[in-house]
Amino acid sequence: MGIPQPAYYIFKCEQSAPPGMPKPSCVTPQTQDLFQYLAQKLMQEGVMGTVQPIRTSCMNRCQMGPVMLVEPGHTMYAGLTKEKIDKIVQEHILGGNVVEEFVIDSEMWDEPISPADMKKQMGM
Repeated sequence: MGIPQPAYYIFKCEQSAPPGMPKPSCVTPQTQDLFQYLAQKLMQEGVMGTVQPIRTSCMNRCQMGPVMLVEPGHTMYAGLTKEKIDKIVQEHILGGNVVEEFVIDSEMWDEPISPADMKKQMGM
């Protein structure tokens, strides 16, 4: 028997824009500890082996940050705080129910598009 796959992957944006950049950053002095907080929360719950937190660079949703993407399900959570992470872990990761009130607006995170359809849109 092999090592089981994780049930969830949580991709947390860790992009930090240099001072003076026009767009906001998911990592600021006020939010720089959110990834560590998420990892500690998963360890406290005893689910770190089946839930894999992953640091990512920019996910192009800067106006809604800090953000994280939960897979499977393509669920992007926006405006993260420690309190929101607590609720997401309890209700979504442990309970299996998406926390709709924290999900990014559909205007910022619409349905996925296939690579073939993207090529068509680009005229390729």
